[in-house]
Amino acid sequence: MTSRSWILLTYKVPAEPSAKRLALWRRLKSLGAVYLQNGVCVLPKTDEHVRRLKVLENDIATMQGECVLLETVALDKAQEDKVIARFTHERNDQYQELLGRCRDFEAEIDKEISIQKFTYAELDEEETDLKKLESWYEKIQKLDFYGAPLAQIAQERLQACRARLGAYAQMVYDAHEENR
Repeated sequence: MTSRSWILLTYKVPAEPSAKRLALWRRLKSLGAVYLQNGVCVLPKTDEHVRRLKVLENDIATMQGECVLLETVALDKAQEDKVIARFTHERNDQYQELLGRCRDFEAEIDKEISIQKFTYAELDEEETDLKKLESWYEKIQKLDFYGAPLAQIAQERLQACRARLGAYAQMVYDAHEENR
């Protein structure tokens, strides 16, 4: 069995100030870390993850905390699959939330069409919202280390949002005298 290597971070930081503890948690989550339990998280071993966790190790020390970084592998395929399933589950949760926001985006455009609100200002607002969705998707995708099943669905849904916005943009252009 060719084992995947992970970096395991265990840490303990003072309870107060809680803002520092929360900031640490957010930084780890923004890297895509999966918590195995409180104060114990794991990331795939990459040069970037090692570098960024070394920086966090230093930050934890300045918080009067302690941490240990270890390179580890799963004991067997079943254990490896459990860890990968955790990563996949977290990414699927994020993709699911994104899909909900895509539905909201499409509903918003449908509402604007139904009330015939064909303004450049509204089009600009919708374009900004789509860019936010696309940026969010890219952030999730960057952390999708093991190919979560909802990734493809999210990508297709974003393409549908782009197409819906394109159709709405055409309606906005067609509604203005200077474009006729």
